Amino acid sequence: MAEQDDEEREFDIRWADGAEEKEPSARARMLAARWKENPPEPQPFRPEPQRVRRPRSPWVSTVVVFGIVAAVIVLLGYTNFRAPY
Repeated sequence: MAEQDDEEREFDIRWADGAEEKEPSARARMLAARWKENPPEPQPFRPEPQRVRRPRSPWVSTVVVFGIVAAVIVLLGYTNFRAPY
């Protein structure tokens, strides 16, 4: 008999989504209460960067990547050359 009660009590997502009134989450209620007394300051959509950097050429990144790849190839070749067979 206990198994039948468990099956009847199984949560039905369609029933929950069909509710006419939805209660806000605990976090939403907490923020609403906090913001009533002390509303947050407006934030810009995209804030300005904190420091201005000099733009780099895309070639610098390309050279760095190719340099690292070349160094790895040379290192692997050197270790295979020095390894005894």
